[in-house]
Amino acid sequence: MAEALAEGGTKSAATRGGAGPSPGVFEQLGAVADAVLYEGYLLYPYRRSSTKNRVRWQFGVLFPRDWVEADGPVTPGVSGSADSWYQQTECLLRARQPDSARVRVRVRYLQMQRKQVEEAGRPVESLRGDDGTVHLTFDEALPRECEIEAPLDELLRGGRTVAVSAAAGEDVEPLPDDTGRVVRSREEIRAETTVTAERLSDGLCRIRVRTRNTAPAPPPRTPRDEALRRALIATHTLIGGDGVEFVSLIDPPADLDALVRACRNEFTFPVLGGETGDTGPVLLSAPIILPDHPQVAPESPGDLHDAAEIDEILTLRTMLLTDEEKREARATDPRAAAILDRVDTMPQEVFERLHGAVRSLTPSTPTASADRLSGVVGSPEPVTLAAAPADRSPGAVHSLAPPTDRLPDAFGSPAPVTPTASADRLPGADAFGSPAPVTPTASADRLPGAAGAPASANPASASADRLSGVVGSPAPVTFATASADRPAWWQEGADDGLSPTTDTVLVDGVPLGGGSRVRLRPRGRGADAQDMFLAGRTAEVAAVFHDVDGSVHLAVTLDDDPAAELNNWYGRFHYFRPDELEPLEPAGSPDEPTAPAPAAAPARHMTDSETPAAEAE
Repeated sequence: MAEALAEGGTKSAATRGGAGPSPGVFEQLGAVADAVLYEGYLLYPYRRSSTKNRVRWQFGVLFPRDWVEADGPVTPGVSGSADSWYQQTECLLRARQPDSARVRVRVRYLQMQRKQVEEAGRPVESLRGDDGTVHLTFDEALPRECEIEAPLDELLRGGRTVAVSAAAGEDVEPLPDDTGRVVRSREEIRAETTVTAERLSDGLCRIRVRTRNTAPAPPPRTPRDEALRRALIATHTLIGGDGVEFVSLIDPPADLDALVRACRNEFTFPVLGGETGDTGPVLLSAPIILPDHPQVAPESPGDLHDAAEIDEILTLRTMLLTDEEKREARATDPRAAAILDRVDTMPQEVFERLHGAVRSLTPSTPTASADRLSGVVGSPEPVTLAAAPADRSPGAVHSLAPPTDRLPDAFGSPAPVTPTASADRLPGADAFGSPAPVTPTASADRLPGAAGAPASANPASASADRLSGVVGSPAPVTFATASADRPAWWQEGADDGLSPTTDTVLVDGVPLGGGSRVRLRPRGRGADAQDMFLAGRTAEVAAVFHDVDGSVHLAVTLDDDPAAELNNWYGRFHYFRPDELEPLEPAGSPDEPTAPAPAAAPARHMTDSETPAAEAE
C-alpha cells in the first residue's frame, strides 16, 4: 500500500528493505530542499516595511486552476517562477531489481498562515505591549510534506493517486497583560499527487509525478495575496526508492540522450542528488534551476532566504541594521528573529570562514582548437594569478554547489586553475611543502547554479528572481606569466588597448566583432541547461570582452528577442565563448573592417550581478 501523510505531516514512511536508498537519503538532501522551500521567504533587511517583502511567494506556487487560468491557460515551462495549478516531473529510472523495486515520492510545500494582531477584539496592523515588545500583522507559512511509496510494478500497471492536502486551522496566542492577542489562521489546502511509470526497455522506465491543486477557486478577481491562502507554495518533489537509480537530465549517458529529451518537465526542473555521476539514487525536482548533485557548503552557518546572495555580505549588512530596524525585523517573523540571533552571536571563527574557501587545485592544459580560437585582436596576454593566503582565499562556497570536480570558473566554465604561488602559502600542503590539489570555488553564493527562469545565458544577466544558472564549458584554461609589455590585470593600465566594440576574434577564419551575425552552438556536454535553450538561435554580436585569465567571451543579442533593443540599450547580453558560435558571414579579407557595434554598447550600466564574472557566482 502507498503511504502518505494527507494532512501535511512531517513523519517519514517506514523504512523498506532491499537495495537502494533508505529514507535517510532524502534527509541527506534536507538542507538543499529546505533552501528551496524557503527561498525568497523573507529578504534582507527582513522587515515587513521593506518593499521587497511586500510581494512574496514567487517560486513553485500552485493556485486553484480556475483562478490562475481566469485570463487564459498557463504556459508550461521548466521555470517554477510562473504561477500554475499543477507541476509535472518526468525522469528516467533504472531498476536494478525489477521484481522488488519500489519508488518513494515526497512532496513538500508551504501553507500560508495569516498572523493577525488584535487589540480589544479588533484587527490592527501593529501593537506594542506594556513591556515594549512590538507585534506586527504578517503572513507566515508552515512547511508541509506528504510521502508516497509504491512498488514499481504497481506504477507500471496504472499508477497511484494520493491526497497531499493540509487542513485548515486557527491558533490564538494571548499577549501579556491582556494587551491583545495574535490569531494565526490557515485555510484548507486541497491537492493530489499522481505517480505513474512507463516501461521503455528492460530495466528502464519513465517515471511521472504530477501534483495539482484541486481546491475550489476564489472569485476570478480575488487579489493574489488572498488566493495564496489556498495555494501550495514553493512546491518541490523528492524521488527515490529501493533497487532503483535515476538518470541525469542535464548530462545523461549518450545512449539515453534521446529518451531524456522526450521527458516533459513543467514548472519544475529535476536534478540528481547524492554523489557525482550521471546516475544517482535520489532526484530533487525543484521550481528553481539547480545543477546536478547540489549541496550546501559547510561554511554556511544557516539559511538567509536569499541563496543567490553572498553569505558574508548579507551577514555584514544584517549586523549593521539599526536597533529600531532589528526590533521591526524580530516582530515581523520568527525566522527573521532567528537570523538576527544567529548573526548577533556568530563566533569570530565562524564569520572568518565565510570569507573564503579553497577545495582543490589541479593542473590543466588548453583543449580548444588553435585553428578555431586564433587571431584575437586586442587580446591581453595571459597573466599569473598569485594565490591569496589560506585565511583570505577568495571564492568561499556558502552555497548549493555542483561537485568540486566540475566547479565553474569565473565565467561558468569548469576550468581548473594552475597556481603559481609557493606551496607554503597554499592550504593542504603536506610535511614536504607540496600543496594538496585545490581548485578555487567559483562562487561565494549559497546557491550557485540556481535559476528562477530558463531564459538566461552564459553568463546572462541576473534575473528578477535573483537566481541565475551555472553555465559549464569543458575548455580548461591555463594561467601563464604576464607579458613584459602589458600590466597584470590588477595593475593600472591593464585595460589599455582593449575596446569591446571594435576588438574581434577569428572563428573559422571569420573575424567576429560588434555587428557580426552568428548562430549559437553551445556545447552538448558540460553546457548549462539555459545555454541549451538557445541552441540554433541566431544572434548579433554586440561586443568582445577579454577576461583576466586571457580568455574571450562575446556578448550577443538574440535576433528574435522582442526586448533586444531594450536589452542592448541597458547592456544586458548573453555571453558565449568563441567556439560556441558559428559565423553566418563568409570569411572576408584580413584587411576588411568589421561592422561597428551598436552605439549603446559602450554605455554598460551593469551591476555586479550582471557582469560575466558575477553571473557565474
